Amino acid sequence: MHENEISYDIRGAAFNVHSALGPGLLESVYEAALAYELQKMNYDVKTQLGVPAVYEAVKMEQGFRMDLLVNDKVIVEIKSVEMLMDVHYKQLLTYLKLSGKKLGLLINFNSATLKGSMKRVVNNL
Repeated sequence: MHENEISYDIRGAAFNVHSALGPGLLESVYEAALAYELQKMNYDVKTQLGVPAVYEAVKMEQGFRMDLLVNDKVIVEIKSVEMLMDVHYKQLLTYLKLSGKKLGLLINFNSATLKGSMKRVVNNL
């Protein structure tokens, strides 16, 4: 399945989660609910997956954790903040580059609607 097809289903699942739970909860709650929704759709979902960084010949395991990895293709970063900042996009782009993935979704659940709070970030897609 192509990244774009997966992201379509992720967006639909995120809308379902947001409709049911609304804004204002912790990121971990949205992460668990979104993972559950996607698993119901038979997606392979990994949560809090470590992203190693390599500097010269040294592989560093600490520090980076992506919220969700769906079907080993799409990274989902979940936020519950007043507004998305540049650092959130940069974080997701860094995860994409370090992991070699091509597509990520940045979702801020702390908004009245998800329509303008879900952003697509690409890395050589």
